[in-house]
Amino acid sequence: MAIIGRLDAAMPEARIELDYRTPLELVVAVSLSAQTTDKRVNLVTPALFARFRTAADYAAAPVETLQTFIKTVGLFRNKAKNLKQLGQVLLERHGGEVPGRRSELAELPGVGNKTAGVVAMHLGTDFAFPVDTHILRLSYRLGLTTKRDPDGVERELQKLVPRPLWFQGHQLLIWHGRRCCDALRPQCHRCVVAELCPKKGVKQKQ
Repeated sequence: MAIIGRLDAAMPEARIELDYRTPLELVVAVSLSAQTTDKRVNLVTPALFARFRTAADYAAAPVETLQTFIKTVGLFRNKAKNLKQLGQVLLERHGGEVPGRRSELAELPGVGNKTAGVVAMHLGTDFAFPVDTHILRLSYRLGLTTKRDPDGVERELQKLVPRPLWFQGHQLLIWHGRRCCDALRPQCHRCVVAELCPKKGVKQKQ
């Protein structure tokens, strides 16, 4: 696919920007990143991961204690409750381990379909092309889809992009959205796919 190829040539270093070492840390980090920047999440997770290393650690922790570790993250109170419940569910249903299938991941507290796709994709346990706000915006702007909901966009992208490129395409579109194709002020003058882009929804300068 030409768009993926050009973005890859321009940003071969594209990768997930959340710091993690284990499947559990990945689930927690991606869950915390909802409505919060990856940079902010990376500031709180070192202390959180040092204190809570297993599902049992999260399950046993008072919600108030968990809140103190993530209080600078958006929606921290609700996320603290989800972390405790996450630990409990992992213990009760999965032997304390993070499942690999996207469908099982999506059933975990604080883990929706998009987060489950991101986790499964990075663990290499299931195929996915999860759609975040950047991919949602770029997919429409680039004319890759007419859908405006994440699940609908993902289904169309999965048909359009060869499966071996799903992981790469997901990451590249996010990086392009963060570094060039801004929601309000897209930098079309320096965009490597500008000539392939119909610029749907972009206000043209008079």
